[in-house]
Formats: sequence, C-alpha cells, structure tokens
Amino acid sequence: MEEKQYWLDSKDNVKKIYLGVWVACALLLVAEPFVHLHGHFPVEEWFGFYGFYGFIGCVGLVLGAKALRVILMRPENYYDE
Repeated sequence: MEEKQYWLDSKDNVKKIYLGVWVACALLLVAEPFVHLHGHFPVEEWFGFYGFYGFIGCVGLVLGAKALRVILMRPENYYDE
C-alpha cells in the first residue's frame, strides 16, 4: 500500500513557503515607513524595531528551552524503573 503524500512532503512546496515568509517579511519592512507608529517609548519608533524585537525574543526562547532541557532531562528508561 502506498503511503499518503501530503503537500508539505514535497521539497518544492517547503521552499515556496520559506520564500513566501521571507517575501512577506521584506514587504512589511518596506511598508513600515508609511505607517505611523504609536509607541509608548521612543525605542518603539525605530525602523524595524518590532521585527528585531520578535527575532531576539524567539532566539531567546529557543536558547532558554535548550538550557531548561539540560535541567529537566531524564534518562530514557526513567519511567520503567
């Protein structure tokens, strides 16, 4: 019996999504100067602040999760003992 193929199983479709996300980010960055930002702090009005802030936050979450994994990791047979 042949295994069902999903649309993300094709590398071409994954590349299209990856490219689409980059294009969307670029378009949002290009559109930013035409939108009036209502920041509470002056730093929020810097060009590209929210994009960089989100990227740094995401990287921080990944690094924090990696550190937490070291603390919380148990042996593979932990529940069998």
